[in-house]
Amino acid sequence: MSDDTIRLVTIGRILRRRWRLLAVLAVVGALVGYGASVVFPPRYTTSASVLLPGQWEERELLTQVDIVTSSTVVDRAAAALDWSGVSGTELRDQVSAKAADGNIIKISGTAGTPERAQQLSDRIAQQFVKFAAEIAGGSTDPDAATGTEALRQQVAETNRRITDLANAADPGQTVESVQARTELEKLRTSLEEAMTKLDDADLATNKAGMVVMGSAVRPTGEAPPTRVQLVVAGALLFFLFAVIGHLVAARVNRRLRTEREIAGALGSALLGTVDVPDERSAHRPEGRGPRARIRRLLGVDTRWDVPAPQKSGDEAGRRLRYRRVCARLRDRLPGARRLLVVVPDGDEIARRAAGQLVAEAEGDPLLRVVEVSVDRPMVPDRDTEAGALVVLSAGSWTAEELAGIAEACADGGHEVVGIVVAGTVLASPTTRSAGRLPDNATAALAARGQATGGSA
Repeated sequence: MSDDTIRLVTIGRILRRRWRLLAVLAVVGALVGYGASVVFPPRYTTSASVLLPGQWEERELLTQVDIVTSSTVVDRAAAALDWSGVSGTELRDQVSAKAADGNIIKISGTAGTPERAQQLSDRIAQQFVKFAAEIAGGSTDPDAATGTEALRQQVAETNRRITDLANAADPGQTVESVQARTELEKLRTSLEEAMTKLDDADLATNKAGMVVMGSAVRPTGEAPPTRVQLVVAGALLFFLFAVIGHLVAARVNRRLRTEREIAGALGSALLGTVDVPDERSAHRPEGRGPRARIRRLLGVDTRWDVPAPQKSGDEAGRRLRYRRVCARLRDRLPGARRLLVVVPDGDEIARRAAGQLVAEAEGDPLLRVVEVSVDRPMVPDRDTEAGALVVLSAGSWTAEELAGIAEACADGGHEVVGIVVAGTVLASPTTRSAGRLPDNATAALAARGQATGGSA
């Protein structure tokens, strides 16, 4: 697994074998999200729109957006709202603005209630319009606009009277008539220049004459993230972190999986591989107490990264594998009468394989089974045994743990004469009943607890 590419089949194996744990973690994540929604109360957001008449460049619109969130506008809005314990500095984080199409600035306000959110947006929009008018030097007084229009009408009427006077003047070429017409044309030119300046000033006034496009709509729903979103996000995050955690653990897993790696770690030759009918208890570590019950309830007492067992042939084929291992032992040690079978403590698959091996050996050679702890390995001192045979399952132990077992065998005076790797296979119910260990194998395994003592 540590060198394999992560595939969908790996994700499916995690979901299939760890669904209880993943479900519990998803519920925990949902509770965390709910707790976060309690700590952070719901917020409501609404927007008010301000129309900017005239032609505006993009950089000018961005400047107006910055003015909306300036300290002057926000402080004035805070003073107008007069909320207890709320200052302009606090409101600045609750106000945002953006330029929309059509020279419209959308001003958004966020507050703890829909009413306050609506009031905040309206006040900010009003104060922005007033402040912008002050900057441009314009006026929002309707009487001023009426006076400007009346002035235009008077200028237009004066132009008409000048034309009439010019036409009524003496058409002759006397000095007096020429001077009169010249003075009238100068007056007309002065009036036209005055009207041009008035139009320019009116354009600036129109650009400053921003309009609030109605009151902000009172929000009916919470602003994101809502309580439901926090709960769903918490459950999803915990679920994803759990899956990623399984994948990371599998990537850094240093347990040996191939026969060549196992043989290299123990420094001995592989005598063969044997099969054990699959049982759930074979993958469960023995243990009692609340922690063991919780592990069984969550389904974490079994390995998820173990490949699914392959289908097995009949019982005769499996027993033939054991007899071939025994034959290789006799060929390797022709005169040996007794051998020590070392099984790592907690390896239920290897323990069952060792029992079956004892049964198939039928006393030639006589096999003595001992279980050795991988944390502090200790093997009984050599008595009449001709060596040690290590039986273990693949993918369960690291190179350091197996090296510790090999050193413990050497300390006890035992040479590791061979290795047997056990694996699980699927078997039919009839095959399982037929494949129960014989009485002599059961007795040998029952006595293994007395064989694990001794000094290293």
